[in-house]
Amino acid sequence: MKVARFSKDGSVRIGIVDEANATVSPVESSIGTVADLIRRSVEGTSPASGTSEAIALSDVRILAPIVPERNIFCVGKNYYAHAKEFAGSGFEAGAVKGQEIDEYPAIFSKPPSTVCGPGDTVEMHPEATQAVDYEAELAVIIGRPGRNISEANAMEHVWGYTIVNDVTARDRQKRHKQWFAGKGLDTFCPMGPWIVTADEIDGQNLDIECRVNGEVRQQANTTDLIFKIPQLIAAISAGLTLQPGDVLATGTPAGVGIGFDPPRFLRGGDRVEISVSGIGTLSNDFA
Repeated sequence: MKVARFSKDGSVRIGIVDEANATVSPVESSIGTVADLIRRSVEGTSPASGTSEAIALSDVRILAPIVPERNIFCVGKNYYAHAKEFAGSGFEAGAVKGQEIDEYPAIFSKPPSTVCGPGDTVEMHPEATQAVDYEAELAVIIGRPGRNISEANAMEHVWGYTIVNDVTARDRQKRHKQWFAGKGLDTFCPMGPWIVTADEIDGQNLDIECRVNGEVRQQANTTDLIFKIPQLIAAISAGLTLQPGDVLATGTPAGVGIGFDPPRFLRGGDRVEISVSGIGTLSNDFA
């Protein structure tokens, strides 16, 4: 099942996407948010399909698939090649040669105000940064709540998957010696186009590709993750209760702008397209 948020005639609805027929079918209006739908799904009371007449995707505007109720949980340096390119870029504060791979996952967050949808324009914030970078990532959507979740049971808590671009101001990331300042700018987390439920795809074996103005910059598979999805859920939920609708971004592969010499940061007018097998493509212009 593919779950989307969309707007039509000034109203925002939730619907079930039929890609083969390029339509979306709204769910019953009593389901106000995707988090509500997830909670009802976990309880076994949500509709399995749309309840209204299908609408052509071309007649609606697809929005970010979920409005997070709290910060997005993110993971840094979670692909071997990217960990090495980041450490060697000069933009990682405290980088130590030979210690590029962390013993534990690096966890940070992005506020809900960073979220924008497919087709939205990402703000470059020239007053705050001159080094905007892209990061293609698979995101996990939590369904069943839990705290101190074991790796063995972690996948039982996954409801679905979507795509995020963990946009980063590298100069702020370096200057402030932590990641929130460079990751938390408004519109710095494009997300979409929809959530694909975990019964349809295997999040631990998906191809990821990122293109900038049509040029392939990143290619990987989630099998390459250093810390796998169960490890991430176990680490993040240690002493912290994960809630339905929480978003966990799993990290980006090699090929980001700082991996080039000289770095290839984004410029106004650039378009970034991120594709993940089984999900679709997230496209955004930068200005």
